[in-house]
Amino acid sequence: MAAKERNWIVRAPGPVERIEACFSGRAFAPHRHDTYAIGITLGGVQSFRYRGVARHSLPGQILVLHPDEVHDGYAGDDRAFRYRTAYLAPRDFQKVLRGRSLPFVEGGISDDPRLHAPVRALLDDYADIVSPLGWEDALFDLVTALEDICGGSRMLGRANRQAALSARAYIDARLEREVTLDDLERTTGQDRWQLSRDFRALFGTSPYRYLVLRRLDKARSLMLNGTAPSAAAYACGFADQSHFGRHFKRAFGLTPQAWVRTARSF
Repeated sequence: MAAKERNWIVRAPGPVERIEACFSGRAFAPHRHDTYAIGITLGGVQSFRYRGVARHSLPGQILVLHPDEVHDGYAGDDRAFRYRTAYLAPRDFQKVLRGRSLPFVEGGISDDPRLHAPVRALLDDYADIVSPLGWEDALFDLVTALEDICGGSRMLGRANRQAALSARAYIDARLEREVTLDDLERTTGQDRWQLSRDFRALFGTSPYRYLVLRRLDKARSLMLNGTAPSAAAYACGFADQSHFGRHFKRAFGLTPQAWVRTARSF
């Protein structure tokens, strides 16, 4: 089978974004998304550049890629590599953290045994929809383990946390519209630059990037259900298809057309 024919992504059922994927050669261009990518290598050598250094994950190792960190993906040898990953939003982490800054795993790879149980709770039963209670349990255990591994983080002031939450809600309600820092400043009553700092601390990215990536998430859902990339771009507030394509590749490392060819539902 040709290398390109071995490349596939299968999405698990349910509201939590989980994938199993197999790639050979160079899989992804450098990109960054505003979610954690937390997964496990199943086969081959999963290699990537992260914070300027080449990393190599072997079968059984856990990956914890922090939101908005640039990384790529490629096979570390002449075999295909296979992995499972859950993409978890900082907004979900904040249900547990309640204003504490997001944990960061240096290097993006961990062999810490405290992570294996919560990661496997999310990824082992891949064909099944994670129940609401199971999801909450796994989330609590995962965030708690990450905080233990990374050490405690500072607590943000309550007013700043509330302003960041208000800004996020304002953006979520206006995905198809233009949103400015003036809008967010008026809505939250918070100085725009302090708001930007607090938003990054809680949600792992800037307000602008958050808006773009929520639009891209909506576009992926549309395309997975048969909408053409050009129509998805228009429906999600992008100026044109080329504008959409540039943002998509920066976020996911593939063009919209390549992503559609490889992505399948379970």
